[in-house]
Amino acid sequence: MSSLPRLEGLPPVIGRQTRLVVLGSFPGVASLQAGQYYAHPRNQFWPIVGELLRVDLKALAYEQRLVVIRDRGLGLWDVYAACRRDGSLDSAIEAAEPNDLGSLLHRAPGLVAIAHNGGESARSMRVTAALGLPVHRLPSSSPANASWSFERKLGAWREAFEAAGLI
Repeated sequence: MSSLPRLEGLPPVIGRQTRLVVLGSFPGVASLQAGQYYAHPRNQFWPIVGELLRVDLKALAYEQRLVVIRDRGLGLWDVYAACRRDGSLDSAIEAAEPNDLGSLLHRAPGLVAIAHNGGESARSMRVTAALGLPVHRLPSSSPANASWSFERKLGAWREAFEAAGLI
C-alpha cells in the first residue's frame, strides 16, 4: 500500500449543451490547490482554447472562463476521479480510480466528440470509443510536453474543435 495521500479530482464541467468534452488525466498540484482545471500558469490549455474560440480566456476570472466554454459547447473532465501521486506528472499516478466515462452521453446528450488531452488520458480511449462517437487524441497542453510547440499543439486541437463544430 502506498504511503501517498489519496487525491480527489475536480467535478466535471459538462452540461446538456456540451458538444466536445476534453478529458485530461488528473489535475496537477496547482489545479488541485486552486480547485481549477489547468491552473498551472505554464499549461497551454487556456491559451490554446482562447485562440480557437477567439476569446482572451487568460484575461478572465476562472468562473467566467467556464461560462464562455460551456456556452460554446466545450466540456472538461478527467479520466481519473482519484489517485495517489507525488507531484504533478502523469507517470507518478498510482492507484488510479476512473471516472464514470460511460455516463458522458447521459451528462451531455448533445455530445458529438471526445478529445483526450495527452497520452495518459488517451489510455482510456477504448472506454470512450465504446460510446460510438469520434474520439481524438490531442497533444498534452501540459508544460511537461515541451517537444510540441504551441503552434503545433494549436493545429492539432483546431482539428478536433472544427470536427465537433465548435469553430
